[in-house]
Amino acid sequence: MEAFNASMPLPFSYLFTSGGTAASTSSLCGGPWMDPRIWSRLPQSLLDRVIAFLPPPAFFRARSVCKRWYGLLFSNTFLELCFQVSPDRHCFIFFKNKIHSSCIYQNNNSTNNPRSSSSASYNMEGYLFNPYEIAWHRLSFPLIPSGFSPCASSGGLLCWVSDEAGMKSLILCNPLVGSFTPLPPTLRPRLFPSVGLTITPSSIDVTVAGDDLISPYAVKNLSSESFHIDAGGFFSLWGTTSSLPRLCSLESGKMVSVEGKFYCMNCNPFSVLVYDIGSNNWCKIQAPMRRFLRYPSLVESKGRLLLVAAVEKSKLNVPKSLRIWALQDCGTNWEEMGRMPLELYIQFADIEGGRGFDCVGNGEFVVIVIRGCWDKALLFDMWGKRWQWIPPCPFVGGGCRSSDCGAGGSGEFELHGFAYEPRLATPVTGMLDQLAHPLQSFS
Repeated sequence: MEAFNASMPLPFSYLFTSGGTAASTSSLCGGPWMDPRIWSRLPQSLLDRVIAFLPPPAFFRARSVCKRWYGLLFSNTFLELCFQVSPDRHCFIFFKNKIHSSCIYQNNNSTNNPRSSSSASYNMEGYLFNPYEIAWHRLSFPLIPSGFSPCASSGGLLCWVSDEAGMKSLILCNPLVGSFTPLPPTLRPRLFPSVGLTITPSSIDVTVAGDDLISPYAVKNLSSESFHIDAGGFFSLWGTTSSLPRLCSLESGKMVSVEGKFYCMNCNPFSVLVYDIGSNNWCKIQAPMRRFLRYPSLVESKGRLLLVAAVEKSKLNVPKSLRIWALQDCGTNWEEMGRMPLELYIQFADIEGGRGFDCVGNGEFVVIVIRGCWDKALLFDMWGKRWQWIPPCPFVGGGCRSSDCGAGGSGEFELHGFAYEPRLATPVTGMLDQLAHPLQSFS
């Protein structure tokens, strides 16, 4: 293993605690197939390759075995190997969100907020949900400053945006290794804009749209601005701007990236706004059954855009339901992909009680979280066509349980989630170091 690279970010002392039931490992420690005389001869390169396939919780537990395994996180060679061979793991990360807040993403930086300066030892927490094992894990974010809230996720990185009105500051963070990369502030003042993030192995694109501050007391959805940097040395520091469609009403804070385009919901009546990154152009497409939708959400799944919504209209000849549509390749038509069973929807609607719900998708999974309650969420496996209730996160408490919330729900917080793929290596952030050097720019 090569010498430690001082330019690499040090991993912070975070908490990665499993909430699932761990299988007993006693049976793995005995038997002839674990004979140390055999395994001690395994080449280190092959052993590193095996370790690179471990899921993050298992990897961080394995680091306590010896000094060499502990130091793998500092090895550029091992991180490059992880980037090449680690399988995609479609997980979700959730954060506490204040109920009845004026902001969708809120860190609650008031006198009652433990993140305030009077409590410097407090660390922001996130809750990682593994849909394959139906297990919860806890992550802490001690490097994230007060006054920032999570807004987007892509490529193993989380994006955080400043809460205060004005030019927005953004931070890219890898919660597994503690990397912390600030972006230049936006050029236009905004209140609570929608933020889209898409990361590929060779580029970073960020779009901030809507909630333009036209005065200290008024906002209007007028424009978007984009940040781009790629491995070819081209970059645009919020220099690419575009006008939003007239009379649009963005659902602040929610933007989905699919195949080089950002999508977000438009309200009254419901439609879908589309931003093409390559052409720097916004357009609008019609949503299915738009006059009968309730609480629609856009999610990404395996490179496709999905719309999840309840359908309720007393005069329809079909029963009330929760449906999932997929946008077709033509970019304008929708195809129904799934529907919640009627018996389950009746139970779901009774618990939801008119408060609404939010959805987040990743891979073959969609998670539906009931607003106002942190302990009730549904998981839909689109490949297996299976619906199941998710067990409550064991690290969360003090909020409003579904049994205590009425139709108005007055709990302290709820959970708001993002699609997340845990990755030890995110070399794309190294391109941001280029901003300190003169490069060719475009706008």
